Amino acid sequence: MIKIVVLILWVVCQTGFGQNEALFNRLRAIENSGISFYNVDGINFSKQTVYLDFNDKNLRKVYRQYKIKKKEVKIKDKGIAIANYKTIQREELSDNFTSVSVYYFIKNSDNFIDVFSFGYYDKDDTDFEHRMIQLISNNDIPKSCFSPMKTDKVNFVGRELELGGNCNWMNVNNVQCPYYGQMNWSVHKTKEGSDVAVQNQLKATKIRNGGKVISEEEVDITFEETRVKAKKVHYDLTGVNSLLASMSGGKNLTIYYVSAKVRDVYVSCVLSFWNNDNINPSGLPPLLEEVMRLDQK
Repeated sequence: MIKIVVLILWVVCQTGFGQNEALFNRLRAIENSGISFYNVDGINFSKQTVYLDFNDKNLRKVYRQYKIKKKEVKIKDKGIAIANYKTIQREELSDNFTSVSVYYFIKNSDNFIDVFSFGYYDKDDTDFEHRMIQLISNNDIPKSCFSPMKTDKVNFVGRELELGGNCNWMNVNNVQCPYYGQMNWSVHKTKEGSDVAVQNQLKATKIRNGGKVISEEEVDITFEETRVKAKKVHYDLTGVNSLLASMSGGKNLTIYYVSAKVRDVYVSCVLSFWNNDNINPSGLPPLLEEVMRLDQK
């Protein structure tokens, strides 16, 4: 009987280790200004410690900081063993397309407030949230998952891009190089997850940027040496009060939406550039040329 129990425990431990290892191979993170940002499977989430005692008075302060209104319901999540409150915000972007933000306010071992936030489209995933909160709270995320804030070299799906340090992280797996283009990406467990992620980004861009779609077409590209179809969308933001447009000085934005298998993992990637970026004879700015090229017909 003892041997059987030991064997069962060994199998469970090995299964858990294997699942975490696969997750960590997809997960990337950065730390900035005391906040840890994460991305995996198309989900952006973060963790911040607020150095105030976990009590009702201080929680109200933190709610205001995160723009959580008084009328919003805060529940105690019984799936988390320690004291916590959870709230969910949903924003209807269009018919059958919703932005979902989930916040956890958790009492940590020092009696301070740990704030976890998760962002989705359409539906949230409580099991995923609980798993990530446990891993992060236990400091189980490997240091190898974290990217340095300097962008001299960037890990792009297991391949190192040498960008020279003139680029900026806009979020995890989201790098912007002034006049050289921008791209964001996520590594997924399945092809379906990768496809859905780029479809959601396409929907969100059309709704949120306020511009006009001039053209939309499927084009052939080579992405990390893999030939794939990409969705190419050209936006006109002339006269639109857009923060992105005002920062770049551009009026027209070209975006490629890509879902592909790269080095045995599934990747969703959105690559963009403005009309006033430095566009090479290839038709692409330097950053985009690092990972893709346009196939000649």
